[in-house]
Amino acid sequence: MNAQSNPVDLGVSTEDYLKAVYKLESGDQPAQTTSIAQLLHVSPPSVTGMVKRLADNDLVEHEPYKGVRLTDEGRRIALGILRRHRIIETYLTEKLKFSWDTVHDEAERLEHAASDLLIKRMALALGNPRFDPHGDPIPTESGEVETPLTVALTDVPAGERVALMVVGNQDPARLRFIESLGLKPGTVFDVVEHQPFRGPVKIWFVRERKDEVIGHEIALSLQCVVLEEEA
Repeated sequence: MNAQSNPVDLGVSTEDYLKAVYKLESGDQPAQTTSIAQLLHVSPPSVTGMVKRLADNDLVEHEPYKGVRLTDEGRRIALGILRRHRIIETYLTEKLKFSWDTVHDEAERLEHAASDLLIKRMALALGNPRFDPHGDPIPTESGEVETPLTVALTDVPAGERVALMVVGNQDPARLRFIESLGLKPGTVFDVVEHQPFRGPVKIWFVRERKDEVIGHEIALSLQCVVLEEEA
């Protein structure tokens, strides 16, 4: 069964929870119920009740006081939801000319209603893209996810040349501000200087030949790939 297939009678709330657990799991670290509550803007007791229902349906494994993990089936469903969401975001920006700061909320609404056939045809129309407008990888139909080795701009040493890969915040106002700085996934720039004590980062745009100062909080959300020096 393909990763984007929808199970029978899977509700919107269940899909949202599975997607949240997937986003919050990190390596060997399970998702914490408090983090799930914060991400979904719900109360901790609501999370506890839903996690129990998901566990009863073999979609997650939950150890009290330790956290929540997706089962293989739960992960399959979560990746399918993410695929639908990110294909929709990409289609809205590339084909319907939505701005990248508006597509997240639109995709949140549409991802639960889109059929497998619709998503498949959207992906074909787009040329089966690998990344969405914010740089997040789009899971394949078989559930594979490309995960480039990235580092936050705050952790890139001065003197390195990088390409921006992922903008890790979906807040529309923040995305508009980041775009106003000249930053989008694929932008290449040099890291010039870090100010101490969580200060700003000075960068130099290679193509445009101009500099810019990026505040620490913004820089923390910019995931980059360090480029090798040309021979």
